[in-house]
Amino acid sequence: MERRKFLESALLASTFSGFVARGLVSSERETDSKEASDKLPTVFFTREITPIKLVEIYGRLGRTLPGKVAVKIHSGEPGGNHFVQPEFMKPLVNALHGTLVECNTAYPGRRDTTKEHLKVLDEHGFTKIATVDLLDSEGEMELPIPKGKQIQVNYVGSHLKRYDSMLILSHFKGHMMGGFGGALKNMSIGIASSHGKAHIHGAGSTEHIWDCEQDKFLEAMADADRSIMDFFGEKIAFINIMKDLSIDCDCDSNPHAPEMADIGILASLDPVALDQACVDLVYQSPDKGKANLIERMESRHAVHILEAAEELGIGSRKYRLENI
Repeated sequence: MERRKFLESALLASTFSGFVARGLVSSERETDSKEASDKLPTVFFTREITPIKLVEIYGRLGRTLPGKVAVKIHSGEPGGNHFVQPEFMKPLVNALHGTLVECNTAYPGRRDTTKEHLKVLDEHGFTKIATVDLLDSEGEMELPIPKGKQIQVNYVGSHLKRYDSMLILSHFKGHMMGGFGGALKNMSIGIASSHGKAHIHGAGSTEHIWDCEQDKFLEAMADADRSIMDFFGEKIAFINIMKDLSIDCDCDSNPHAPEMADIGILASLDPVALDQACVDLVYQSPDKGKANLIERMESRHAVHILEAAEELGIGSRKYRLENI
């Protein structure tokens, strides 16, 4: 009951200002119509990166995740240390009575088998704050994508069917292959089984996991996102943490050191709007250290996953930013 009251108080917390945003500045894609802007998805934003603010920003979403809640995290490749730390997420995970979920990797390492991956989750402290579940530890199941651009089926961990709702809790940062990793990557590659990850990376051909045409790979991720959105419907929510902004993913065992300052926490019910807002905040940052992260995104044509996801009806690249 105390946890519920805490979430409700966060939802009703102090008033905040908002404005229509696409990069926090005016652009041709924005509208002056208040009626139109009110229909845009809202992305909540706070510059304070604390466990309390993480709980509060979830409360602002106004959506109670029902039943058994899966919290999709990144367990972090051993050697790297930029992943979202368990103690930081603990208050929110406990308030949701959530189970931390992950899937095995498609590349060799300590997270490509259930036995070793569980050891990593324990070593990194996740088992100390909540129950953990490797979704593909007992196989996979198929989710259809009838209108997929590149793939028509997504292979996800079979344990996904155990959950009634999901919070996609992501560390926004760069990525060697995708350009950036946020909600869309965590929902697609992150929930896919080991085999499913290779299927997405190769845009349907596991033989081309490392040499697939870039835009096809990005479209395949968007396709996989569509299947997860269809699976959970309105029982899913998204939070991105813009901290330790390396050009490399948490799947890297030796990631590049962050070169720009932390930005904040963002949350939305629209994963496209959420990732777009994060990209915009990087571009709009006054920090000169952003140059390499921008180069990483642009060299991988990272914006295309946003374009593809919007075309698939997953969400909107236009949004209204509410500053807490």
